[in-house]
Amino acid sequence: VPPGSPPRLGCWFCSARCPSCRAVGSPLVMDPNSICRKTKRLAGKQAELCQLEPEIVQEVAKGTKLGVRECQYQFRFRRWNCTSHSKYFGKILQQDIRETAFVYAITAAGVSHAITQACSMGELLQCGCELTRSRAPPSPAAGSGTEGTAWEWGGCGDDVQFGYEKSQQFMDAKSKKGKNDIRALIDLHNNEAGRLAVRSYMRTECKCHGLSGSCTLRTCWRKMPHFREVGDRLLERFNGAFKVMGGNDGKTLIPVGDNIKPPDKQDLIYSADSPDFCSANRKTGSLGTRGRVCNSTAMDTSGCDLLCCGRGHRDETVVLEENCLCRFHWCCVVQCRKCSVRQELSLCV
Repeated sequence: VPPGSPPRLGCWFCSARCPSCRAVGSPLVMDPNSICRKTKRLAGKQAELCQLEPEIVQEVAKGTKLGVRECQYQFRFRRWNCTSHSKYFGKILQQDIRETAFVYAITAAGVSHAITQACSMGELLQCGCELTRSRAPPSPAAGSGTEGTAWEWGGCGDDVQFGYEKSQQFMDAKSKKGKNDIRALIDLHNNEAGRLAVRSYMRTECKCHGLSGSCTLRTCWRKMPHFREVGDRLLERFNGAFKVMGGNDGKTLIPVGDNIKPPDKQDLIYSADSPDFCSANRKTGSLGTRGRVCNSTAMDTSGCDLLCCGRGHRDETVVLEENCLCRFHWCCVVQCRKCSVRQELSLCV
């Protein structure tokens, strides 16, 4: 897969402990059919899903793609930009760094989100809309003027618990085989943080019913957050990720440093420092930043000083073609001309 090309599903559960697993489970090289063709290498719960619920595995595949696309959006201005180059991506997954923590969390979240959405869309026989009979009434929004209005649960609320459980069943299966291994504990923690970034931030949506626009009755349902919100939230956790080490019992994780509070379930954790990703290094999974587009005036991670690692940048003029002077013709065609646009780019040297 050339750098920058669209991500493909692949050896998601690859690790240094299991080199032969590279053909079986990262979001970059694998489709749903190839997952299940290699069930002998899969953990028990994964093989069980392949045999009994292959349509769920298709949603797993969609969810990991969703997670990788969001990773690439969130990291688009960083030195490591969640490249889809499978050889380099696999090296990232073999380390226990902050970037790996984010990848595990965002893909577990993507699987949970995709499965839940498929339930709401009626695409899976095993699930549907959320059962709401025992749920407490929705609280009115502040200042909404609907206080005291009759309400009822209705519509099609997202059954996020079903998506959460299926994501847990598939994504955690490999790590649970080595549950006393520190790396496995870290992976399981980050998977859970990703799923909670979806489940813990459900929102209530309501629709008013009544004559002349009055709100005599509200029908309410629960919806998942938009996946961009999930990505934004996990990026905040990435920026404040906790470095941990294993406890003497081999079953606990201890934060590194003095007077640091233990991470909670929604925090991301890691145990090794990241490389600087400035230069290409196949061993660490770094493609380097040479040739990357940077912002010569920005002071953040997209700025040339940070992105180019102090090597400097060069300015280059490129000519791009884009649609222009578009007109709508009855009925029903939009015709555009092609215009050449000169664009000044700053590129890392």
